[in-house]
Formats: sequence, structure tokens, C-alpha cells
Amino acid sequence: MSISGNRLNTEQYLANFDDIHPGFETKEGAVIEANRCLFCYDAPCTKLCPTSINIPGFIKQIASQNLKGSAQTIFSSNIFGGGCSKVCPVEKLCEGACVYNLMEEKPISIARLQRYATEPAIEHKWHLFERKTSVNKKVAVVGAGPAGLACAHALSLEGVDVTVFEKESKGGGLMTYGIAAYKVTPEFCENEVSFITSVGGIDIRYNQALGKDISLTELRSAFDAVFIGIGVGVARQLDIEGEDLVGVVDAISFIYNLRTKDYAEVAVGDKVAVIGLGMTAIDAATQAKRLGAKEVTIVYRRTENEKPCTQEELNIAKLDGCKFEYLASPKQVVGQNGKVSGLICDKMTLGEPDESGRRSPVSLGETFELEVDMVIKAAGQTPFESLIKSSNILHKNGKILTDDSLATNLSTVFAGGDCINGGKEVVNAVQDGKDAATAILRYLGVNA
Repeated sequence: MSISGNRLNTEQYLANFDDIHPGFETKEGAVIEANRCLFCYDAPCTKLCPTSINIPGFIKQIASQNLKGSAQTIFSSNIFGGGCSKVCPVEKLCEGACVYNLMEEKPISIARLQRYATEPAIEHKWHLFERKTSVNKKVAVVGAGPAGLACAHALSLEGVDVTVFEKESKGGGLMTYGIAAYKVTPEFCENEVSFITSVGGIDIRYNQALGKDISLTELRSAFDAVFIGIGVGVARQLDIEGEDLVGVVDAISFIYNLRTKDYAEVAVGDKVAVIGLGMTAIDAATQAKRLGAKEVTIVYRRTENEKPCTQEELNIAKLDGCKFEYLASPKQVVGQNGKVSGLICDKMTLGEPDESGRRSPVSLGETFELEVDMVIKAAGQTPFESLIKSSNILHKNGKILTDDSLATNLSTVFAGGDCINGGKEVVNAVQDGKDAATAILRYLGVNA
């Protein structure tokens, strides 16, 4: 067994990482699906959308072949409506709330319809929004991810001049660097960022990291207000023996490498164990398989019924041939000559429910060993605690604390997205960005 890259040829890599959720191939197909919609009054799909997109409204516009109107309806509520159509867990949100589910019929394909309307707008940079005249107010946004760019776009529309400071060389945040390559391509992410900033008034300064290249003190001094949307990207440690062996990596770094390097350059084992069953774990497992790993086993300490990922995501892993070890918790990584050779796991059972009502895993006192040459840790993420501490922002274990208006304890400083919620969905981060922009405009005395 060995860890290496370049297991497949170029054509195989391209096929394995091609778009996993293709849109409608024809206008007729989209219109037919749109006409299935019942256009519910007080629609439950809209209620379950964190950004409150008028879903029946944009679908009716597709049905009447008003594509630009449909795109504008979507983007007016969610400027990341294109990306969200590809990555949102719709079975838990809009499509899960569709009334057709109650009739035991297939719900409306809301995500595909949303994609149908937004993709041409992003590709061709349709001019859907008009920026107001500058109001001579300056706001700094830290982080060019969904929260930061949603905030920047909403502020810019009202004439505020926005400067975005991004630690990476490209914008998009999680969309660009933290999601499976077969869901959103780097090209799409780049086009989406370009579309968002095309409204004007948004200057993105790349390779500018908070706490390294810029300080919060400097930003507060130079700008009228500051929004922090730095996400959450520090992998949670397993705190077990052998975690420092060669071949143990965290899922965040693994996916980051996939998004920034050629596929042939990304190292993967023959037999891979992935720890966790969230969306990131599924992304890591399926991509390891598509990179050429012969065997991928997902290790999860609860049962499939308690999975944090969606059923659709789980099905992707199953179709890719991933194996599953439920009721198993990693106890020790074993190795030979400093490299991973196996993973010892505790056998678990589910005990009494905790305060949240979720049954906690309890060790049975028995172990088993998986023969693996690579371990990918995807057991959650922790906030940038040291960075937050150094900035003197009130926090709880690194999660920035805000009031209802997303204001922090520091005057002029607001925050939103994963850095305050610990890691929810992209669509939640977008809504935080919108809410923060509303609060900032009110603070600046700008009438939105």
C-alpha cells in the first residue's frame, strides 16, 4: 500500500469530477417542470429557505419563459443563488417542504430550476441590479466567502464603498476551497464572484489575512464599519495516539488540495478511512474514491439513522462504492516506519439521550482494526480561536458572539456566517451577510 497521486489518466479524472447534478438540457424540460408547481400561497418551500427566496414566484417566471425576471427574483434574495442551487441540502430545506411530498409524489426540482435561471445570468453577467450613487461611506469586509460577499453586495447596492480583504488568492470562500469539485467547479466559482462584484463599488484585495497582513485595529481606524466573515476552518483533532503519522490528514486540507492542484498531484491511499459522516466527510470520501483509492471506509460512531449528512449525499457515497463502519469510534492510528498501516476502533452502542435528545455513543469495551494506509479526519471543525482572541472580540470557544443585529462587543464591528454559527450551510451565511448589511446601513445612517 502506498499514498500517491497520478493513479488515473486525464480523461478518467475529468469524468470522475464532472458535474454530478446536471441541469435541464432543454428549455422545454425546464418549462414542463416549472408548470408542475402548484404556486402555493404562503409557500412552505419559501418558509424553509433561510434567504426567503420567492420560490413559487421565480418558478412561475420560468413557466412564462421570463428567465431574466426569474434570475432577478432569486438574486434579490440570495446573491449566491447560483452556487446554492448546486450545494444546498434541498431535501432538508425547500424541496423537503414541497407539498408534493405529502401526496407521495416527487417534489418540484427547485434546485435544478434555480440553476436553470441563474447559470446564464452568471455566465453572461446579466445586468440585474443598479447601484446607487456613492454615499461616501467606507466598509471593510474580512473574508470573500458567501457571508462576506453577500454583505458587500448589499452594501454596495446602497452606495457604500466596500473593500474586501481575502486571505486566499481567489474569492468564494467555502464555495471555492471547501466543497467537492464535482458539485461546483473552480471556473463556476470564479464566474460567480465576478458576477457578484460586477455591480461595482466592491474592491477585493487578495492574499490579505486578518492577524497577519492586516489587523482589526487598522481596519476600524480606516473604515466606517467592519464586517467579519472569516468562516470556520480549523479541523477538529481526534486526540488519539498515532494522529501524527504520515498518511493522517484532515478533510479540510484534503479538499483544499483538490480545489487548488491538478487531480494527479493530490495524494491518496489505496485503503482510506474517513472519520465522520457530515457533508465534509462525504465529500472527502467520495473524492478519495474518485481519485483512485481502491477502498474507502467511512467510520461513524453512531448509526445511519443519526447521520448529519443528507440522504442524497449518503447515496452518492454508496454509489461510489464507499463502505461504512457504524457504531465505531477511532481509538488509535497504528503505523509502520512512521506511516499509517491501520486504524483501531472502539465498538460502540447508543446510550441514553443527552440534553439535545440525541443518544450518546458508549463504548462496549471491544475493538477492531481496519487495514488502511490513509486516515482522513472529518469529525468537525473548530473556530479560529487564537485569531479571535488576539482581536479582543467577545467569543465563546472561538465562536464570535453578536447581538441580534450581528454587532460584536467592539463598536463598528459586525460578524456573520460560520464564524458565529460554527458551520451551518452556505445559504445561512448568505442570510447573515444580508442581515449584517442591513444593520451596518442603519448604523451608518444610510436609508436602505
